[in-house]
Amino acid sequence: MTWQTDTEVGAERLSEVAGRVCYMSYGKGRKTNREFLGHIIEVGHGSVLEHGVWCFVVTGVSRSFTHELIRHRHFSYSQLSQRYVDESDSDFVEPDVIAADPELHRVWCDAVNATRIAYDRLVKGLETNLADMTDKTLRRKMARQAARSVLPNATETKIFFTGNARALRHFIELRGSEHAEVEIRKVAVAVLRIMQREAPNVFADYTLEPLPDGTFATRTAHPKV
Repeated sequence: MTWQTDTEVGAERLSEVAGRVCYMSYGKGRKTNREFLGHIIEVGHGSVLEHGVWCFVVTGVSRSFTHELIRHRHFSYSQLSQRYVDESDSDFVEPDVIAADPELHRVWCDAVNATRIAYDRLVKGLETNLADMTDKTLRRKMARQAARSVLPNATETKIFFTGNARALRHFIELRGSEHAEVEIRKVAVAVLRIMQREAPNVFADYTLEPLPDGTFATRTAHPKV
């Protein structure tokens, strides 16, 4: 067996090798990686796209966003812990539709600022109530894990996730739709732009369509690969 690929992208190489093993097709017909993977995507043979993985760190997003993100079960996650991390100086992520209206913006700011004050008071009070606990780290953790119950979904968080190309395509298709929630759609579009640079032969079939609100939606002629 003699065969060489023309791509330097590791995940594209792995997907091509996996596909050629399935078909025992080495050097015949679709000779370039782009041609071969293009055919794989056209026929929906998505399993061979699962061999290459990417890792992302997402910051400046709300916990509402991460509640939706973790529903994608084929990703792996590590998220900022509100039990260990002090949230007294946390930021909040305001939806664009609220920020665009001055009166609604004031209502939103009043609400999140009230929760911040409540959180600080609860942490302080709980640490006082738990003063007999000799383990300071455990005392802080117990205070924060109880006080976090008042924090809103708008609280800013950070999350690290890992996914293979097939799972990323599913995420981009589902969350890049104009029907998806705006915050997660923006992340899906950002992920697509990254992946079209990182593995263009796997994500070449996607396009971005401008929407009336100035954001974008993702499109592909080959969904559910």
